[in-house]
Amino acid sequence: MADTFIEKATAQHVDADEHASEDVNLNSNVEAKIKNPLAGISHGLLMSQVEDFANEQNMVDKMDLLKKGALVAQNPTEFESIEGLTQDERTALTREVTHKWSQPTALYFTVILCSIGACVQGWDQTGSNGANLSFPVAFGISDAKYLDDAETIPNPDYEKNLWLVGVINAAPYIASAFLGCWLSDPLNNYFGRRGTIFFSAVFCLLPVIGSGLAQTWQELFITRLLLGIGMGSKASTVPIYAAENVPALIRGGLVMSWQMWTAFGIFLGFCANLAVYNVGDIAWRLQLGSAFIPAVPLVVGIYFCPESPRWLMKKGRYAEAFKSLCRLRNTELQAARDLYYVHAQLLVEADIIGTSNYVTRFIELFTIPRVRRATLASFVVMLAQQMCGINIMAFYSSTIFKEAGATPLTALLASFGFGLVNFVFAFPALWTIDTFGRRNLLLFTFPQMAWTLLAGGFCFYIPENSSAHLGMIAFFVFLFAAFYSPGEGPVPFTYSAEVFPLTHREVGMAWAVATCLGWAAVLSITFPRMLAVMTPTGAFGFYAALNVTALVMIFLWVPETKQRTLEELDYVFAVPTRKHMSYQVSKAMPYFIKRYVFWNKSATLEPLYHFDSHIAGDSLPAHDAVRGESKVSEDEK
Repeated sequence: MADTFIEKATAQHVDADEHASEDVNLNSNVEAKIKNPLAGISHGLLMSQVEDFANEQNMVDKMDLLKKGALVAQNPTEFESIEGLTQDERTALTREVTHKWSQPTALYFTVILCSIGACVQGWDQTGSNGANLSFPVAFGISDAKYLDDAETIPNPDYEKNLWLVGVINAAPYIASAFLGCWLSDPLNNYFGRRGTIFFSAVFCLLPVIGSGLAQTWQELFITRLLLGIGMGSKASTVPIYAAENVPALIRGGLVMSWQMWTAFGIFLGFCANLAVYNVGDIAWRLQLGSAFIPAVPLVVGIYFCPESPRWLMKKGRYAEAFKSLCRLRNTELQAARDLYYVHAQLLVEADIIGTSNYVTRFIELFTIPRVRRATLASFVVMLAQQMCGINIMAFYSSTIFKEAGATPLTALLASFGFGLVNFVFAFPALWTIDTFGRRNLLLFTFPQMAWTLLAGGFCFYIPENSSAHLGMIAFFVFLFAAFYSPGEGPVPFTYSAEVFPLTHREVGMAWAVATCLGWAAVLSITFPRMLAVMTPTGAFGFYAALNVTALVMIFLWVPETKQRTLEELDYVFAVPTRKHMSYQVSKAMPYFIKRYVFWNKSATLEPLYHFDSHIAGDSLPAHDAVRGESKVSEDEK
């Protein structure tokens, strides 16, 4: 089905000079303005446009509601002065700011149910984590250096098996990066968000059961490749689906439930590893196969969720989009407001992007300046999730603790503690991600992850016969997880789901998730060898250095997105990259040094982004924003 809103954009879109005082170039927004696309339109012209819209979309019966919604969308901070609103409608508009977490049950059901899909990913990681201690032996591919430690019998296949175990563990991430993620665009195009999630849930259910029944390492490898198809398409779709359904003021808190449920899946996986530890030779089968459990409610429950309103609008099905929004908002007025506001911004997007096929859309990730900046930022936050080192713990914590001298049971118990910390410390991000902000969370937590990894690595030098040896290593690993969970844990998938325009959202998210899972595969394959060659101390130090590198990349290339609608982010990512970098180096960094190093309380920071008076919500804090007078050419993106 064609993207009909783009095809009709030219006919529907009124020349900007007729209704707006000032235009913003969405490919080179050198003045860093965040603009409401309805601002400046006269009352008469706006009402005429709404009438045309209602007639074209067969929504004449909602004409009055759409008109009121358009007026609220045009000037959301001044709704009290709009004639025709009932007292209940005014109260609802006030409460969405003063009681922002008071949302319909259908909205919470949708976000929670779909994020359960993340449990599969987390549970599978920890299932293989525990199974690493036994499945290589069961299949005759032991990665132990000695076949019999007591008699010191060398393992002749040691080197080969190190790589083989890593490849088997990496199989889901290889399949996700090269196939599963890229299937999400055509699947979303033909079957919608719900259909894609159902497809991925099936592939996260059956292959997991198959992995527990595998009779050879080749069969295990194939079932885990099939699992990757589901993981990739699911991870590329669920955060988008959640981001498109929730209001901007709480989007981060609800979309980040993806990470919270991933952490919960990791925790449950460690619980399952311990529960089946003493069942004998089938322990690893149960550890791998138990990850099917969270996929069952996902397969069934997705049927009861509404389709994404923005996806329906992309297909020109506005009446259905309105019904979906009515389930996801507290009042019909709020649904009508969001419907018309999104429609207005989609017309602006169409002017600068247009329509294209799948291959062209992928190429445009790197050629259209506004989209390219989103591609860069999403690439950085996703790559940083692997650079920080969290998955060396999620994949190999049991192996690491065993290297620290722990018994298999003690290693599983220590891994359980890691999973518990990872889950518990994800909860603060429900609030901080939309108040403290995505960017600030990353800038604060990455230095903490660097020094905790470094400290944990040096603790391997404590004599192994000391009671402090294992305890201090576990302590710093747990502390590392505590800093990761509210920062780099929830931000990447939340951030990547919101930064792309609707026209490129599926392929953009596929790129971001493929980056994340592709590098997860590299990490999984290389870490056993790295551990053997560099020792745990060297491996921990290596990832500590990568944390510092990721911090610099985030500082320069990742803009803030909190509390902005998905459409308003078009203006944020229209700011040239060079301008953003210049601001961070020349203004934000000196301000930070003056304020927090020399404790100069009078230090001030000139903002970057500045908003017109017709944008809802509070302005971003000064340290998030940008304002500038220098002109930057489009080549300086």
